[in-house]
Amino acid sequence: MEILQPPLWPRPRGYANGIAASGRLVFVSGMIGWNARGEFESDGFASQARQALLNVVAVLREAQAGPEHLVRMTWYVVDKREYLAASAELGAAYREIIGAHYPAMTAVEVRALIEDRARVEIEATAVVP
Repeated sequence: MEILQPPLWPRPRGYANGIAASGRLVFVSGMIGWNARGEFESDGFASQARQALLNVVAVLREAQAGPEHLVRMTWYVVDKREYLAASAELGAAYREIIGAHYPAMTAVEVRALIEDRARVEIEATAVVP
């Protein structure tokens, strides 16, 4: 896996501008903040994001992959301000679950998600060498 950082560009914080990788592709559907029983334990953004990250890692495990194999993540959030306000708690959860690995990432504010209680949905792509 190679991090792509154009010369003279400022280093991004919490993501990579791009990644080049080869191997087995693993695609993780959008994961929301409910537990393995399909139940929300919280309506808080950071709590739901933490659970969604745990769900991403659980799917990766099924492919004998881990967070270190992530090459891309897309975050869909229903409220940009809520996402930004939770940045400290979100960063701590991310480092706990994903570690110090930062794939290419995009965050998009959307009007709503299919599950009414969902505050965030995260889809991911991994490449296992």
